[in-house]
This record gives sequence, structure tokens and C-alpha cells, in this order.
Amino acid sequence: MSPVDMRSAEGTEFVVDTGAPCLDLLYTGGEGKRARWEILHAPGDLARWVATHLLGQADAAVAVDVTAEDLIPTKELREVLWRTANRSADGDGPTAADSAALDAAAARPDIAPQLRPPGVVTPVTGSQVLSTLARDAITLLTGPYAERIKRCAADDCAIVFADTSRAGTRRWCSMARCGNRDKVRAHRKKEK
Repeated sequence: MSPVDMRSAEGTEFVVDTGAPCLDLLYTGGEGKRARWEILHAPGDLARWVATHLLGQADAAVAVDVTAEDLIPTKELREVLWRTANRSADGDGPTAADSAALDAAAARPDIAPQLRPPGVVTPVTGSQVLSTLARDAITLLTGPYAERIKRCAADDCAIVFADTSRAGTRRWCSMARCGNRDKVRAHRKKEK
């Protein structure tokens, strides 16, 4: 898992540690307003994202064998994960349909690790990617951080993350963006 490089609507660049690869996928685009952030246009885009965010191999040549047909179920899973993460941040569980979709994706073989470089059995297929992401989501939703899936505390930010901090008190998607803006507002309020 690697941090997600983001750019705000105002053009500010910042980094978000979502706490889970399944949550990293949320910030590759999506439906509605999130469509403007879409980065998964072609198989190569998905292969790069998988190598960087799922396999942690941004600089290595990892064989990721995804096709144009793999983009559709990946985007469908992304929507399931978006709904599920937001419901979890609101204190609700996934819908029955979203649970079934995650279970179905997780039932397939996932990305197999290996001791030798590059660290996984290659080539990695689209089906394995979906299974790995679904299994990660299930682990997150049933594990110790299930109650720590949060939405950024900024009024104008919808980023969802898993608070993996020791204290469990993380409030912001990024201290460099939303946390800093809150500190500036608090400081200005004190000066008045």
C-alpha cells in the first residue's frame, strides 16, 4: 500500500494515507462528481495502479496482465467499496447486495505471494486484483479497524480512510490539506 497522491479542486496537491489498499481504489475516480478524477481509462492505467498501490512495486517491472474487460468489474467493485466505506463511516454495515458482491469477488483466487522477487506470482490477472481488493475490504470491515473507518472531519471533504493510528484519534484525510486548513481557521478565530 502506498499513499494516494491527490489534487484538490483548487489545484492543491496533497497525500492521503487511506490505511487500506481497498480504500486507495476509491480515489481513482468513480460515478457522479467523482468522474472528474477518473484515472482508470485503459488497461495500462489499471496495471500501473495495481503495481504501485496494491503491490508496492512502482519502480519495478511487475507483470500485471489486465485487459479492457477487467476495467468494468474493477470500476463496479470500486462503487461497491465506495458505498460500503461511506456506510461504515456512518456506522452502518454494507447492504446485502454489496456484501454479496464483495463475497463473490473474494471467492476467486487472489494475488499469490512468493519469497523471490517481485514478491508475487506473476503475471497478476484482473480477477486476482478484484479478489485481493475484496479480501482486503472484508478484512478491514471485520478486523480491528472496522470501527475506525472515518470520513475526513473537514466540512468540504468526503475522503474516507481507516484510522490506523495508535490512539485512533485521526480526524483529517491529510494534515497537509484539511488539518492545516482547520488549524489556520482556528488561529484566525483566536486572533479576532
